[in-house]
Amino acid sequence: MKIVFVTVGTTSFDALVKVVDTKQVKEELFNKGYTHLLIQMGRGSFIPTKSAGEDGCLAVDYFTFSSSIADNLKSASLVISHAGSGSIFETLRLRKPLIVVVNEDLMDNHQSELAEELAARKHLFCARPQMLYNIIASRNLEDLLPYPPADAKPVAKLINRFLGFAND
Repeated sequence: MKIVFVTVGTTSFDALVKVVDTKQVKEELFNKGYTHLLIQMGRGSFIPTKSAGEDGCLAVDYFTFSSSIADNLKSASLVISHAGSGSIFETLRLRKPLIVVVNEDLMDNHQSELAEELAARKHLFCARPQMLYNIIASRNLEDLLPYPPADAKPVAKLINRFLGFAND
C-alpha cells in the first residue's frame, strides 16, 4: 500500500483539494504506483470524490480535521502539503518525499518563501496548484535530498553560558 497524504492544515485551500481530485492527477499518482489518496481538507467547501479503488483506480478518502496528523504523515509514501512550516518540517523530519503547494490566495504569503528556499536546497518540490500535475509527472522524488536534523548543542551552550553554567 502506497499512500499519498494531502494536508491543507486548518485553513481553507480548495484549490489544492480540487487539483488533487482531478482525474489527471489521480491517474498520474496511480501510474506512479500509489494506491491510496487521503486528503485532509480543513475548512474547505469543496468535497473530493471518494473511491474504493476498484477497477485499477486510486482509492480516495478524505476528512476535515484530526487532533493529530502524525500517523497520517508516518504512513505516507508521499506528502502533498500546504506551505505551513509545521507541516513542512514534520514531513522533512520523517524523511518523507514532499511536494509543497503554495496558497496564492493568502496575502503577504511568507510561507511561500520558506517553501521556495527549501525547494532551492532540493529538500522538497514547490508548486502552485495549477502546476501540481506537472511536478508529479515530471519530477523524480529520488532527486530530493534529506533535510539534515538540527543540532541544538550550539544553542544549549549559548544558553548555559548566558545563565552562568559551565559548558562541557
